[in-house]
Formats: sequence, C-alpha cells, structure tokens
Amino acid sequence: MTTSKTAPETAPGAAATPAAPRVRSRDERSRTASVALHTTLIAASVIALFPIVFIVLVSLRGENGWTHPMEMEGFTLSNYTHVLGETEFLTWMLNSVLIAVGTMLVGVLISASAGYALSRMRFPGHSSLMWTFLVCQMFPVAVLIVPLYNILGTLGLLDSYGGLIITYCSVSVPFCAWMLKGYFDTIPAEIDESGRVDGLTPFGTFWRLIVPLARPGLSVTAFYTFLTAWGEVAFATQFMSSETKYTLAVGLQTFVGPHRAEWGLMTASSVLIMIPAALLFFFAQKHLVAGLTAGGTKG
Repeated sequence: MTTSKTAPETAPGAAATPAAPRVRSRDERSRTASVALHTTLIAASVIALFPIVFIVLVSLRGENGWTHPMEMEGFTLSNYTHVLGETEFLTWMLNSVLIAVGTMLVGVLISASAGYALSRMRFPGHSSLMWTFLVCQMFPVAVLIVPLYNILGTLGLLDSYGGLIITYCSVSVPFCAWMLKGYFDTIPAEIDESGRVDGLTPFGTFWRLIVPLARPGLSVTAFYTFLTAWGEVAFATQFMSSETKYTLAVGLQTFVGPHRAEWGLMTASSVLIMIPAALLFFFAQKHLVAGLTAGGTKG
C-alpha cells in the first residue's frame, strides 16, 4: 500500500503568503538601465558614423554633391574616376605607403629596443631618458617645424622620404617606447635569465624570447606609428616641395584653390585614403585590445 502526501490546504479566510521578490545579481541590469544603455550606445554610434556616411554621400553626388548630399538619387562614380585617372593620386598614395611603412618599421624597432632597455636595464641616465621621452610629447608641431627643418636642411634630407621618416619617428617613438616599456614589465624577468643560461646574448634574448611574447604590444605600436605617418599634414607640407613626392595629405591641398574648393574630389580622395588604414585595423584588431590593456598591470 502506498501513501501520497498532499500539500496542506490553506485554511479558509487565511491570507496567502506573498512570494519573495526576486533579487538581481550585481552584474544584472534592470530593464530601464538596459534601455538607457542601448539608447546611449546607438546615439554614440550614429554620431561617430555620421561624418563618414556624409563624406561618402558627398563623394557619390558628382561635382556639385556638396549642395544636396543627402538626396538618395543621382549617384555617380565620376569623382573617383577623375581622382584615379586625371590626378597624381596614385603617386601620392605610393609615397604615403612608402613613408608610412618605413616609419612603422623603423619606429617599432627603435621603440621596442628603447622600451626593453628601460624595462630590463639600469644604466646612468635611466630616469632622465624616461622623462626625456615624456617631455618630447609636450611640444606642439608648430614649435618643432623650424628646428627640424634646419636639422634636415643641414643633413641634406629635405624633400626626401628618409627625412620625413626620421621626422615622424621623432614624434611617435617617445610615446611608443613608454607604452612598450609598460608591456615589457608584464613579461617575467625569469625568461631573460633562462635565455642567458642557454647562452643567448642580450640581443638574442630580446629577439628570440621577448619579441614573440610582445606581439600584441608591437601590433599597437605598429598601428600607431603607421597612422602617425599616414595622416600627418604639417611636416609633410613644409618638408616636401616636389609634387612627385607629395603625400596624400599634401596632395589633397591641391584641390583647394584661392576661390573654389573641389569638394567632390576631396571627399572621394578622403574615402580612398581611409581604406588602407581600415584594412590595417581590421587585420590587427585581435591584437590591439590585448596590447592596449596588457601594460596596465604588472605581474
């Protein structure tokens, strides 16, 4: 014989016990907070994307696209065909690629070596060198143009790719060295000791053991130095005098005359200029977040 248990029945007239309110966890947001957060993110995304969308629409509206850019008809590629076929845009693009890639390679090599030395070695002037890197970031471009112009003129590097690469490295290396110094601090020093035990030289330890572990930080440094050279205007305008050696930033100024600006050509060129930087960011994005956050903590 089996017996079944039944829940006790509530006595007639007795008040039912109210259910306990659900307690949210610390990481759980309320519906109102979630709506407010998503609304804010959507608004920020629209604000960030609007200038890019506006430039693309103007570039597709023809010669007079600036007057009615938001109309959804009459799109044409005439501005792009004119820029690519009837101007020196491709030459400017090649010059910018050469200078940006050169700045990236030289800047990453110098800043990685300097950052590793600041992280691992103690030598006379160690603290002074760190503060010198920091002070170099405080000077505006307008102050640096005249002394750099005189230095490059003395060395015979005006109107040359090498002179512009050296100039851009002088701007980007101090910041990159500081950033990589913080990244190298997160790599255990025992790795260096094991390399010395195995008979590696200091440079061999740096090149064979430390550099492979520092790829995220080096990716951020490469991305920063590339963008520094890719979009710079002031130094390139003053130091490059031959039209065949113009960079993209300088070449765009030829579309602006004393009485009229070619907005269609400028916007089409701007869209084309964004493509290489966007591709570089797309392929390096998986390392960027790790590289930007790894140097924030030590150990």
